[in-house]
Amino acid sequence: MRSVLALLVLLAGAAVADNSAWPGGIARIDLGPASGSAPTVYLDDRRVLVANQDGRWLAIVGVHLDTPVGTAAIALADGTRHDFDITAHAYREQHLEVAPGYVSLSEENLARVGRERKIIDAALNHWRDTPMDDIRLQNPVDGPRSSSFGSRRFFNGEARSPHSGMDIAANAGTEILAPLDGIVAAVGDYYFNGNTVILDHGQGFITLYCHLSRIDVDEGQDIAAGATLGLVGATGRVTGAHLHFGTYLNGNAVDPALLLGAGDE
Repeated sequence: MRSVLALLVLLAGAAVADNSAWPGGIARIDLGPASGSAPTVYLDDRRVLVANQDGRWLAIVGVHLDTPVGTAAIALADGTRHDFDITAHAYREQHLEVAPGYVSLSEENLARVGRERKIIDAALNHWRDTPMDDIRLQNPVDGPRSSSFGSRRFFNGEARSPHSGMDIAANAGTEILAPLDGIVAAVGDYYFNGNTVILDHGQGFITLYCHLSRIDVDEGQDIAAGATLGLVGATGRVTGAHLHFGTYLNGNAVDPALLLGAGDE
């Protein structure tokens, strides 16, 4: 067993702390020179993205929001383990008022949400082998970004799961652009998320776009960075027009701010 630290990195030109391995963050673990084929890496039972950066293999690990502070480990297929430290990170609370039907669901809507959750989870946990050398993202839409990722959310005074994405304020009808090449993993009109697009960028790196007023892509479609995915809207459980933008690694939601360049505050 050997202990390694997350590397000091630059993401999209913005400096990131040398250890962003906190709940909802990203651990970047050096695996050695990039010779031969990429190593196969797991966090628990989930494959982990491995990129060739500057001639070295780098495991890029999404840390679950519920991960306790302490020591975690990834495992290579050959049995080698790499330990890394999970540090504390504070998230705020967020109180929102929405239509009562989005808090106390009818049996019909509960059943609908259950069906939709299976589709969404399958897309967010999909693995597609493809070489990766970078996971920096372009801005999907320009606008002020909330710092609500990871915040404990209260809808109409009732506690719900922490917020798993970034809200970007933009006028309804604003174009949403693909931040990286990918394949459309799923599209749909979902109860909470409204009109939704999910992109698969490879090796378990997934991005999510919610509350669209219009979807301009189809499931299975190849997408180039900069292509229009749809338009900003206010569908689903919202308090106004905006883009909910989510980023996922090895099935875990991670803070999009760690992957995006500079934007409006």
